[in-house]
Amino acid sequence: MSKKVPIVAIVGRANVGKSSLFNAVLERREAIVAREAGTTRDSIMAKATYSNQDFWLVDTAGMKDAEDEFEFTIQEQIQQATDSADLIWVVVEANTAISEEDRRVAKLALKSKKPVFLVLNKIDKLRGESATFERLGVKPIFPTSTTQQRGIKDLLETTIEMLPKASITADSNRLHIALLGRPNVGKSYLFNTLAKKQQAIVADRAGTTRDINRSVVRYKGQEIELMDTAGIRRAGKIERGIEHFSVLRSLAAIEQADVCLLLIDVNELGVQLDQKIAGMIKEAGKGLIIVVSKWDSAEGKDAYTRDALAPQIAEIFNFVPWAPLIFTSAITGKNVTQIFELALEIAERRKQTFTTKDLNRWLQTMIHSHPPAGLKNRQPKLNYMVHEDDNPIPAFKIFGSQTKFLHWSYKRFLERNLREQYDLVGTPLQLWFIEKHIPHKHHDSPTKAPRR
Repeated sequence: MSKKVPIVAIVGRANVGKSSLFNAVLERREAIVAREAGTTRDSIMAKATYSNQDFWLVDTAGMKDAEDEFEFTIQEQIQQATDSADLIWVVVEANTAISEEDRRVAKLALKSKKPVFLVLNKIDKLRGESATFERLGVKPIFPTSTTQQRGIKDLLETTIEMLPKASITADSNRLHIALLGRPNVGKSYLFNTLAKKQQAIVADRAGTTRDINRSVVRYKGQEIELMDTAGIRRAGKIERGIEHFSVLRSLAAIEQADVCLLLIDVNELGVQLDQKIAGMIKEAGKGLIIVVSKWDSAEGKDAYTRDALAPQIAEIFNFVPWAPLIFTSAITGKNVTQIFELALEIAERRKQTFTTKDLNRWLQTMIHSHPPAGLKNRQPKLNYMVHEDDNPIPAFKIFGSQTKFLHWSYKRFLERNLREQYDLVGTPLQLWFIEKHIPHKHHDSPTKAPRR
């Protein structure tokens, strides 16, 4: 069984308050995944949480007006949104008569056969009776005011009732690998080389792949599904329309993957967006391999150059020091087979089991060799640890007292040594420090963000 974070898309014509609704649901800025400058909104997507249920919230703001190719743009955006979303919010203005654009949005959303809610926004500005929005054919209807926070709770409660709590993966024995990165870094070339067939469109022009291309191959008796994603552009470079959903589908691929390949161009190192994508993969708790592509085009490509570049790349990705690095060329086939080998090894490491006896023997060894320091009269003590064996990534609970005074460097010390002890290369892991006197449930996952 594997959980896929469901997707809620906010759609509607321009200036109906989609971005205000987006921000009202989030209530915070730190969850923002991507930004785009030069528009009336400052966010396009984020992972939201309500009543212990996570979901991706997508703002489709930025649709063009009718006189500016509205028909083309709105159909592209709604089509992409409905393809990816599990539920759709159609937003209209309560204080404005139904427009032809509202009708188009509602019709296209309903055509998707996905659950659709009508959000009657800006009811605080309503004077007198509202228009007969039932004519749009969308039910249920939720009157809301983002400025007054009216109706938001009812909307969210009904939404999470409709969202899938988990999707069952029938092919649970299949390894899922997602290829991610900026446009034109060679993802489709590598996908084709790995799949050994021309399923993806390969072009020199950036941004060719918009959907998730899939291919299933067998390697050493293991079925592997490859997922080639559209390139994730720098925030200011994300174009209106389908480019928004290229990012969304890359996020969806991360959620579906067991191991992610982050491709970076050997000729363009140190790009901030590469780091952001790695951070998304880490946050999702997925395996990660950093693939330096286009090695055939690098000047002076020899062992000396590779050895010189490796520390530089490691420093760029110092927040994921556990991710292995591999230099490839899809054109020459260099090290392509090694990608499969690494992915299989990482998948096995992620499924390791750890006995409580062995973990506590290791923990006591660490404490004796390097006792945790604290403040005066606030000495942290670590008593025992357990493995969360029902977690998709290696996750551990360490019980003790005064654990909130543990220094971050000591936590890093424990993680580094735990990785070395159990060869946990290529996967994030989670250490959760718990006060013994605080009630807890073993199935509460340490990989989920704290609830507000």
